[in-house]
Amino acid sequence: MTLLLITSLFLPLFPLSIVLNGALTTLRHPAARCAVLLLWPQLGIGLLSIAQHAIPSYFVPWALLTSGLYALRLLTVRDMGRWAGLLATSGLALTWALAAAGADSMDLRLFAFWFSLPHALMALLVLPLTRRFGAAYAGLQGGLIGHLPRLSGVLTVTALAAVATPPFPGFFGLLRVLHVLDWAGAVTVLFIWLTWGWAATKLLQGFVFGAERMESDTDIGRASTLAFAGMLGVFIAVGLYSTGGGL
Repeated sequence: MTLLLITSLFLPLFPLSIVLNGALTTLRHPAARCAVLLLWPQLGIGLLSIAQHAIPSYFVPWALLTSGLYALRLLTVRDMGRWAGLLATSGLALTWALAAAGADSMDLRLFAFWFSLPHALMALLVLPLTRRFGAAYAGLQGGLIGHLPRLSGVLTVTALAAVATPPFPGFFGLLRVLHVLDWAGAVTVLFIWLTWGWAATKLLQGFVFGAERMESDTDIGRASTLAFAGMLGVFIAVGLYSTGGGL
């Protein structure tokens, strides 16, 4: 049981989820936040695979409560780095639903990856925004699509991936979660999913589609745009392949 509680630090359950979000707040460089978001849940899956104790039934409602709390918290957050961390926490908590249903270690690792890579990329996008505007706060810049189309496009697609819209792998991962839950749990996940979409809409309104407040003529380079596009393209392809294989 102690090992399961330690695991809940890495597959975050409230209030132990405070550790992950505290670490993300302490880390100032976006690349460091990106690395933590990618590696942190995989450590949790590793611990879960060696735990001998069966997952108690109350872990699933605990995970749903955690996911819902952090989904609602997203609606009030303007800092994009913080937003990425909260969304990752909300998504990764749902890993417990699959674990309780008996999913194997590889399925769990893939699910955690689907809900960490887009969020890690969101955290990484804080860097170009901060370099151009001094901070990555929704509503501070606004209207980026008018003069930074490449950055706006990358930000929009990454946000859509982060909130599990199709055809990104998170969408199929959530379908798997819905399948293993009872009707009450499934309705709760649908509410959480809807809240993610609402939060993403508010974020994009503040960055991409809002009123222009500042101007910058320095868009991200074509190489960076292609790198993000290529990574997301591979992410979709691998996700579709893995899903077809049974995730």
